[in-house]
Amino acid sequence: MARWSGGLRCLLLLTAIAFIYTQVRLFKAQSEYAEKITAAVEGENHCTSQMRLLIDQISMQKERVVSLEEIVKRQQEEREQLRTLVQNLERKGVKNLFQQNQVPVAAVVIMACNRADYLERTIKSILKYHASASSKFPIFVSQDGSNPDVRTKAMSYKQLTYMQHLDYEPVHTERPGELIAYYKIARHYKWALDQLFYKHRFNRVIILEDDMEISPDFFAYFEAGADLLDKDKSIMAISSWNDNGQKQFVHDPYTLYRSDFFPGLGWMLSKSTWDELSPKWPKAYWDDWLRLQENHKGRQFIRPEVCRTYNFGEHGSSLGQFFHQYLKPIRLNDRPIDWKSMNLTYLMEDKFVKHFGDLVKGASPVFGTDLILKINNVKGDARIAYRDQEHFEEIARQFGIFEEWKDGVPRTAYKGVVVFRYKATTRRIFLVGPDSLEQLGIQN
Repeated sequence: MARWSGGLRCLLLLTAIAFIYTQVRLFKAQSEYAEKITAAVEGENHCTSQMRLLIDQISMQKERVVSLEEIVKRQQEEREQLRTLVQNLERKGVKNLFQQNQVPVAAVVIMACNRADYLERTIKSILKYHASASSKFPIFVSQDGSNPDVRTKAMSYKQLTYMQHLDYEPVHTERPGELIAYYKIARHYKWALDQLFYKHRFNRVIILEDDMEISPDFFAYFEAGADLLDKDKSIMAISSWNDNGQKQFVHDPYTLYRSDFFPGLGWMLSKSTWDELSPKWPKAYWDDWLRLQENHKGRQFIRPEVCRTYNFGEHGSSLGQFFHQYLKPIRLNDRPIDWKSMNLTYLMEDKFVKHFGDLVKGASPVFGTDLILKINNVKGDARIAYRDQEHFEEIARQFGIFEEWKDGVPRTAYKGVVVFRYKATTRRIFLVGPDSLEQLGIQN
């Protein structure tokens, strides 16, 4: 009996131990499970938090997209309104022109970009003399880009028509270090001239820039020039500019010349010339491009002795190059001249060679060194021969005139001859090239 009782106690002890072990294992398993559940809950809470954050971000992005869509829509509406306004203004301006019983002599276009203060000065200068010529010379402002100050300034004048050139095409320069501005300017010129010649159907266009003042006889001068353009197809353009038009080198505002060098800075061309130039217009540096023989093809330009435009643009795309030396001292004609009453047939190709040749022939030859000293001892006009470009530049530096050549032609030259006044007097100085006398029919 005692042995059975002892065995029962051992069995109960083993059973108790097994139960305790099972409970410990069960507790441990429950603890591990609870930890996993806690970790899962925490993970779920983190995911929920991240999802809510993502939802918030998506909502914010949606709001931004909606806001941007509204801005784009508003800008499109404003652009359409502006385009409609511009088209109405253009139609109104051109309609007013053709309601009058007079075909315009030429459209005058002011090329502008982002200089509202310069543009205002230019417009005021033009309007000062425009009233009596308004039917013959309608004014346009062509803006490159969307500068709001320029647009507002241009559209504040009822006497002119506003055009806007918007070009978002990227610019790729042909050489490293080139200014993009020269490429954009060339694009703008082509667009504006295409508009005026082909859309508005003008026969001639005068191109000005937004940093120019004009002379009292500006419109009369170009009206007379239009007649020359029509009669003489060897004239490519009429210019209001003389590169050597500084006060010390000019005297007579009535004197005009032919030149093989394109002057620019206020010039008029005809539709027939633009028909030729437009299809091959360059990507950049359009003015130097026009100075190439392959483009002007031996045609010449009419230029005045005394400028009919004054360039005050110290700040611009050219970064003020040569401004103080060559532009600031320019003399602008300050007197009205009745060009209609003047006989300008001497400027026709067949007559000007003899006319100019006689002037050169009548000048006293000056040789050697100390040229300025020798010229002071000469009465009347003087002529100085140069051998080549280097020799020309050496002489030009002594007097202070432009030294630059383009495609073998010195600035202002006719048949290789550069002419300017000596110390603002009636005396002329002719710098004569090695072949100039022969081209002018003068025996050396």
